[in-house]
Amino acid sequence: MQRRKFVRTAGIGTAAVAATGALAAPAIAQSAPELKWRMASSFPKSLDTIFGSGELFTKYVSDATDGKFQIRLFAAGEIVPGLQVADAVQNGTVEMGHTASYYYVGKDLTFALDCAVPFGLNARQQDAWWNWGGGRQAMNDFFKDYNIHSIPCGNTGAQMGGWFRKEIKTVEDLKGLKFRVSGFAGEVLTKLGVVPQQIAGGDIYPALEKGTIDAAEWVGPYDDQKLGFNKVAPYYYYPGWWEAGPQLSAYVNLAKWAELPKSYQAIIEAAAAKAHTSMLSKYDAQNPKAVRELVGAGTKLLPFSPQILEACYNATNDLFAQLNEKNPKWKKIFESWKPFRAEEVLWFRVAENTMDNFMARQSAANKL
Repeated sequence: MQRRKFVRTAGIGTAAVAATGALAAPAIAQSAPELKWRMASSFPKSLDTIFGSGELFTKYVSDATDGKFQIRLFAAGEIVPGLQVADAVQNGTVEMGHTASYYYVGKDLTFALDCAVPFGLNARQQDAWWNWGGGRQAMNDFFKDYNIHSIPCGNTGAQMGGWFRKEIKTVEDLKGLKFRVSGFAGEVLTKLGVVPQQIAGGDIYPALEKGTIDAAEWVGPYDDQKLGFNKVAPYYYYPGWWEAGPQLSAYVNLAKWAELPKSYQAIIEAAAAKAHTSMLSKYDAQNPKAVRELVGAGTKLLPFSPQILEACYNATNDLFAQLNEKNPKWKKIFESWKPFRAEEVLWFRVAENTMDNFMARQSAANKL
C-alpha cells in the first residue's frame, strides 16, 4: 500500500501526520549512536558460505540501523591470522570475530563445546542445547574469563571426514599420519597414533600438494571443491565424526558488548541468527551437487570402517573421562551436556532417524 493511500484510508490528516512525524520514525534512528567496528574472520574470502555468512551478518546489522552501526569484515590474515581471532577479540584489537571455537582448544578444551566435540550434537541438537538446554548461559559464563561474549553465527551441518593421499582401511593405517584436523578431534586421534596439524583453511591446499601433510579435513563437498582438495588427494572419507553439527560463533569483546545500547545488542543477536540459518540452508542446498561433481571427476568416496569409528568413539570417551577428572570448567558444562545429548539421540531414533533411514533405502533402490 502506498503511503498516500494509507493516510487517506486511515483518516489521518496532513496536520496530524506532521504533528506525529517524530514518533513515526523508529526510535533507534533518532537516538542510536553511530559506531564503526571491525570484525576479524577465521576464513578466506573465497568461501561464500562461511565467510559469506559473516558478510550477511554485517549487512543485516547495517540495514537494521539505517547504516548507523557499521561492522567491517576482514578475511583471515588481513588483521590477524585465522587462528588468532579469539586473541584479537579478547585484547580489543578488534571488536568482533567470526570463528569456530574449537580452534582454541589449546587454551582450554572447554572451548570445543561451543562448536563441536567428537560424536556430539548435530546442527539441530546444537541449537536446542544452546537455546533451551542451558548452553547459552553455560558457555558465556565460561567465556567471561576471556573477555568474550559468544553468539551462534552459522553451522555447516554434519561434515565429511577429510581428504587422504592414501586409503585408510584399519586403525593401523592411522599411525604416523600427518592430518590437518581441528580442535578436539586432534586430541582423540593422537591416542590412535595420528600427528594432528593445525593449519588455517587457506593454507591447506599447498600443504597437501607438497606432501607436508598426508590428509586434511575442512568442511564438506561444496567448500572442499572450491578449495581444490580433490586435485591433490583422491580419497574422500565420511563421516566427520568429530563434527556432527559444528557451530560457528560471532565473538564480541565483552567490554564493548556491555557498552552497546540494548537495541544494538538485540540487532546483533537477530543478525547472527539470520546468518546462522542462512549458512546451514546454503550448505544443504549446495552439497548434493558438489559431491556428485567430485565423484564424477574421479574422487573416491569412502566410509570410515566400523573398526575405525569404534576405536575413535572409545578414545573419545576415554578423553572425556580424563577431562572430567582434571578440568573443572569442562566438567561443569559437560555434566549437563552429556545427558542432554543422550535424550536428543533417543528422541531422534524414534521419528527422525526412522524416517531418514527409510528414505535412504528408497534412494538406494532408485525409487526417488
